[in-house]
Amino acid sequence: MLERIHLTVIQAVDQRGSLTAAADHLCLTQSALSHTIRKLEDKLGSQIWIREGRSLRPTQIGEYLLGVANRVLPQLDHAETLLQQMAQGERGTLRIGMECHPCYQWLLKVVSPFLAQWPDVDVDVKQKFQFGGVGALVGYDIDLLVTPDPFHKAGLHFQPVFDYEQVLVVAGDSSLARRRFLKAEDLRNEVLITYPVPSDRLDIYTQFLNPAGVNPKRHKTSETTDIMLQMVASGRGVAALPRWLAEEYATKLDITSVRLGRSGIAKQIYLGTRQDDGDADYLRAFIELAKQYQQGE
Repeated sequence: MLERIHLTVIQAVDQRGSLTAAADHLCLTQSALSHTIRKLEDKLGSQIWIREGRSLRPTQIGEYLLGVANRVLPQLDHAETLLQQMAQGERGTLRIGMECHPCYQWLLKVVSPFLAQWPDVDVDVKQKFQFGGVGALVGYDIDLLVTPDPFHKAGLHFQPVFDYEQVLVVAGDSSLARRRFLKAEDLRNEVLITYPVPSDRLDIYTQFLNPAGVNPKRHKTSETTDIMLQMVASGRGVAALPRWLAEEYATKLDITSVRLGRSGIAKQIYLGTRQDDGDADYLRAFIELAKQYQQGE
């Protein structure tokens, strides 16, 4: 009853917003698309969408089918890609998801020797996910997730690859630079610069500021580490980053690292994989190689 084309159409309508746009995207006529959905609705005995003006609102059945489409279609696409690559004698592509913005420099040091050792395996890096990093891993959108926040879920395995300390990076001539460690209150009058990540996913908030009931003077975001630390060096803000990354930039910028709290904030980077991918030799090789590059060295 339920075919792949049905799921593909339902997903396309949700993403494109209308039957016409979905038909154009799928290279179908609108009448053909409408006929496909009408046949499915006849078999189900229920509507998939309810028209509200010019927009379509999914029914309860429509919402369920959309969820199925978003889970199943990536898996089918992944399977077809792998099968095609196998048929052509290729190993495939290692798709890496990043939930650790400052880890890009570390990742580059792992990817370079990996590509040299595995010339028949490509690497693709993704940062934005429709359902979060874990959802992308479960849904076969990625094969490996780099994250400081493992989520224990059946069918997934998270392996720690290195430890690091989260520190506050300040300008070299800042009064904070002379402190052995900082209290949350010390950031009340500071401009905090972070990556564009929700505050409830930032350790500087969850483990340092929020427990003390403190907010910084302002919170700004930056997509790139280079710009962020240029801003810090010029005295326009402070940033919370791994100590290894801050020390790497301290060789070329007038910045310094200060411990957050008397005991500091200890973190780990994990690599998450699906348990059923355990036989992928190149995936295991990447993880073993990653362990060799401790703390960005």
